[in-house]
Amino acid sequence: MENHHKPIIGVVSPCYNEELVLPETSVQLNTIIADLVARNIISEKSFAVFVDDGSKDKTWNIIEEKASQLTHIKGLKLAGNVGHQKALLAGLLTFKDEADALISIDADLQDDVRVIEEMIVKYKSGIDVVYGVRKERATDTFFKRNTALLFYNLMKKMKVNIIHNHADYRLCSNRVLNALAEFGEVNLFLRGIIPTIGFSKEVVYYDRLERFAGESKYPFRKMAAFAWNGVTSFSNYPLKLVTIIGFVIFFFCLAMTGYALFALYTGNVVPGWLSTVLPMYFLGGVQLFCFGILGEYIGKIYSEVKQRPRYFIDKRVE
Repeated sequence: MENHHKPIIGVVSPCYNEELVLPETSVQLNTIIADLVARNIISEKSFAVFVDDGSKDKTWNIIEEKASQLTHIKGLKLAGNVGHQKALLAGLLTFKDEADALISIDADLQDDVRVIEEMIVKYKSGIDVVYGVRKERATDTFFKRNTALLFYNLMKKMKVNIIHNHADYRLCSNRVLNALAEFGEVNLFLRGIIPTIGFSKEVVYYDRLERFAGESKYPFRKMAAFAWNGVTSFSNYPLKLVTIIGFVIFFFCLAMTGYALFALYTGNVVPGWLSTVLPMYFLGGVQLFCFGILGEYIGKIYSEVKQRPRYFIDKRVE
């Protein structure tokens, strides 16, 4: 069903130590919203909200300043640092009842804000989820391009339902956000949660831009941890992998037993080495690997059963 009225659109942007880029980001988002309002594409009640995820710099001061200066800018301050995904969720759930659809975008201006209008057009045609997807990775370094490819291939192999080359730049309608509110898990991976909700979806493509200012908040270490969290939050394939490894070890040990007996028969063997040292190191390493995977899942169960709040809101400005 097409949506012909002027919808209220909200843009949600989580921030952590973004004092260098926020003055420009706030102006660009405010300008885009004002232009869409002037052309009767969206309602004059539309807005952009910056969610301060416990920043240690002047991020919140800038958000307060811009909220008082710019018509369509709002701010939400969390009580502490809870991480990008929880900060984004806080913005989405706090403002889901104040808009017909919300667009999530990072504050660093690497996601091309010019495709926001294209997302809204698709939403007005009846689409519930519009994913922003990168056209290519030609501007990435060799290392970043290949680690990203490894990330998406790993997700695919582990049966995690995500959109290739999509981060957290997306539009979600109000009914998708209401469905998202039903998810109570602590270990958040929104790139996997949103596609599992369903409803109609489409994609818009854009060129990834250079970061306007500041440094990336996702170095390789954090990206690796993020990927592992996505795998263990949305797939039990690693647990199945442990079973597969068990069978492989069993048949390998049968083969090694045959080889040991043959070597013993021919006399071409160092006494005790093949039958003791090699299996000990091999099996010990595999056991530690399997215990690590099991421990990761047990740790997630521990986090989930406590049902602790995912965030607390400190302040809000408009």
